[in-house]
Amino acid sequence: MPCISAFYPRLKTGPTEGSRLKMQKIQSIRGMNDLLPGESGFWQYVERVLADVAGLYGYQEIRTPIAEHTALFKRSIGEATDIVEKEMYTFADKGGDSLTLRPENTASCMRAGIEHGLFHNQKQKLWYIGPMFRHERPQKGRYRQFHQFGCEAIGWQGPDVDAELIQLTARLWQQLGLQHIKLELNSIGTAEERHAYRQKLVDYFQPFYDQLDADSQRRLITNPLRIFDSKVESTQQIVADAPQLESSLSDESKSHFAGLCKLLDEAEIHYQINPRLVRGLDYYSLTVFEWVTDQLGAQNAVLAGGRYDGLVEQLGGKPTPGIGFAMGIERLIELLKLSENTVSDYRIQAYVVTDNSEEALGRAAKLAEQLRDQGVNTVIHHGGGSFKSQFKKADQSGADIAIVIGEQEIQTGNVSVKPLRDHNEQISLEFSDKLADESLNQLLKLIAE
Repeated sequence: MPCISAFYPRLKTGPTEGSRLKMQKIQSIRGMNDLLPGESGFWQYVERVLADVAGLYGYQEIRTPIAEHTALFKRSIGEATDIVEKEMYTFADKGGDSLTLRPENTASCMRAGIEHGLFHNQKQKLWYIGPMFRHERPQKGRYRQFHQFGCEAIGWQGPDVDAELIQLTARLWQQLGLQHIKLELNSIGTAEERHAYRQKLVDYFQPFYDQLDADSQRRLITNPLRIFDSKVESTQQIVADAPQLESSLSDESKSHFAGLCKLLDEAEIHYQINPRLVRGLDYYSLTVFEWVTDQLGAQNAVLAGGRYDGLVEQLGGKPTPGIGFAMGIERLIELLKLSENTVSDYRIQAYVVTDNSEEALGRAAKLAEQLRDQGVNTVIHHGGGSFKSQFKKADQSGADIAIVIGEQEIQTGNVSVKPLRDHNEQISLEFSDKLADESLNQLLKLIAE
């Protein structure tokens, strides 16, 4: 009988030594960063504040897919924008459909609202948080995978909703204890008014064509308002004398903007009107705004938004007004780190050390669960080790107290509690199956101090 190996080739159980030497360490994609445990508590704190403030104003969370049909962003953002032309992560799936990782989330929210009938005889206040993707040169505060928090108010037309949304953003800074952030406002009118203004810009910039930077030369044909975004000094000098958009606004658009300014004045929210603020996405209309700072270098915009009254209709829905904003979480956290405010980050409060016996570990598990029932972040030391090494780990963890369960504690029916962040003396508390109410309150008070 022939050997069975003649019918079955030898299975390779792993790489050869030669191929192992050729293997390279796999690292994260450039501009797409890991969020490590030391940072995640910071993010959780910020995300809680953002969600809580949105809830105060009646906003509810919406979650949309990370990938959408490419046509959604081409139709909403505009094919002549830098995002669509240069920055989107677009690919063909196995079915041949062109898909794109979302570069922003307003279009996705509108698509979801239309698809599920959220805007049919209804008004909606929505908030979202999650990763977005743009293929641009990574730098501090600007990454290829970045995270945004945003709010969308759909169905309201008047400036009162614009003002309330801006008040929401002002409350965010207050809740986070941030300063050095200033509000800039402008009105960019309706699509028809901007069309007339575009022609004025083309007529103005045309004689300076050869003096414009390459991007601005291209934008003169595709989207001349984007020339205002140029950072090239020679172009900025030409931009300084360009006609202002206000000259093309109708009385109705001016009235809407004046109403917004009056409401912000009454709310004592300080702002600066910036006639060069136009926003880079095609769907914006009327009110546009940005909160900017001088604390982050060139990446000065912390939050940006505006009205998009024609977007729902543009995506196949019925005419529906809307306004929203988005903010970069990474930039917000950079600002928090620069501030002198104490962030309520996650921390371990109690660290339980034992003599590693079965009985001690059993008592430790019961005690830890009792403390967790009271909302105390509690860690039990696992993996053995001397009391000295366990206390070292407890100190490194940042815990407020160490709780000791050794042979002596088992014999006396107690636990020893040692404060780690002050010079208070070690105390002993009675413990069998659980701490008595009086002992538990004493322990909680010790942690709170």
